[in-house]
Formats: sequence, C-alpha cells, structure tokens
Amino acid sequence: MIECTHVNALPRPEPEPASATCPECERVGSHPVQLRMCLVCGHVGCCDSSPYRHATGHFEETGHAVMRSHEPGQSWRWCFVDRHLV
Repeated sequence: MIECTHVNALPRPEPEPASATCPECERVGSHPVQLRMCLVCGHVGCCDSSPYRHATGHFEETGHAVMRSHEPGQSWRWCFVDRHLV
C-alpha cells in the first residue's frame, strides 16, 4: 500500500456512513454487490461490480478521492486518483 496526499487531506475522525446501503441503488431497484464509503463525506455507494457503479460515480461527480470498503470485517481503502490501495 502507498500513502498518498489525498489520505493526508481526509477529515479526522472519518465521517459516519450517510446510509446503511447505496441509496441510488435503492431508488432504481438495484441490488449493490459490495458497498464503499467515501472518506470525505460518508456517502455510501456500490462498487464497480454492481451494475451502476455508484461509488465511482460519486468520485467522478465530487472529486472525493478516497473511499474504504463498507463491508463487515473489511477496512481497506482505495484512492481513485492514484489508483492504489492506501
């Protein structure tokens, strides 16, 4: 894993999850495959294996670069800009 400048800019403590699941998937009646949480604002979105890729869409709309897994027992983080685990 690498440390990137985007991690240094994250709020501390990290935000609370904005929802328990992907709200965009709920609205369109889709089932998220895996959940990701934005470490800037707490938005919860589905991963790229889901049909709508809402976590990536959130990054593309907001520029919020770092997310972490929102799955039980997982704590890995990903930087969309650097395209690395961080």
